[in-house]
Amino acid sequence: MSKQYLSWGSADNVHPVDIFSLAVTDKQILSASGATSLKVHSTTDPDFPLVQSIDGAHAVGCHHVVTNSSGSKAVSVGFGGEIKVWACNGGTWMENTSIKVQGEESAEVWAPALSENGQFLAGVSQDGRIKVWDLNQNGEQIRDYETKGSFGTCIDLSADGKFIASGHENGSVYIFNTETGRMPFSLAGLVKPVRTVAFSPGGKLLAAAGDSKVIVLYDTSSGEQVANLTGHSAWILTLSWSNSGEYLLSGSFDGKVKVWSIDRRVCVATHSETEKAVWSAKWLPKIGKTEGFATAGANRSIAFYREATGG
Repeated sequence: MSKQYLSWGSADNVHPVDIFSLAVTDKQILSASGATSLKVHSTTDPDFPLVQSIDGAHAVGCHHVVTNSSGSKAVSVGFGGEIKVWACNGGTWMENTSIKVQGEESAEVWAPALSENGQFLAGVSQDGRIKVWDLNQNGEQIRDYETKGSFGTCIDLSADGKFIASGHENGSVYIFNTETGRMPFSLAGLVKPVRTVAFSPGGKLLAAAGDSKVIVLYDTSSGEQVANLTGHSAWILTLSWSNSGEYLLSGSFDGKVKVWSIDRRVCVATHSETEKAVWSAKWLPKIGKTEGFATAGANRSIAFYREATGG
């Protein structure tokens, strides 16, 4: 049985260039682009108004922005290599300049992930290293994991904080145990650059995808590949799990967004509102029993969708 998601509205021309990253809180959505400003829109108003423009956040643009689950903290990484930590008070974001993420210039962070409580920041670097910082200790580095040295393109932390997963330009996917510091699994199956990795809410599955155009599901307890989801015709750039873990959202360079049933291992909805790359797609907090998601990319706007009632 397919599912139907209806266009719920949009925030148009949010940035003057491609939107590369979205981050969702319970009431807001943050967006980052190749331009200097971060934008914040309300998701509680059906018009999705702009509520804050953080001008000059990154001098040469920003490629990633992430938030913790409560929406109290955010981290952004700019094309200049700078990492900024943001705190939200009363719906307004301010830079926390007292936290300085420490580390060597030779290992610039590309992709970040933030723990559920906002205490720990994980980053994968251009030389393939994975570092973890304690933001409650002024950004002190507490972990440094070694991989095979390929450019780290994406990273995720499991909700319980026990595992870190990273994807790399050479197609490698790694899982590290944060308690032991060891790598229980080096995962096989993707021979081309990995663009996105995402743990399921319960941490039992890891989804990974990229230039191979296939979404691979791994069992995190064994490292075994348990499913391949195929249907995109170009690079897969973004993955996001629904709150229940029943569905996986994917966005692609082909301009399509797909919703996958994890139980049935099939695509249950496809949206192709644009022919331009979808760089980021995120599930939104549920409104009652209704699920929705947001997408953004090369069309420089944020599109919102919600599940058709009774669908």
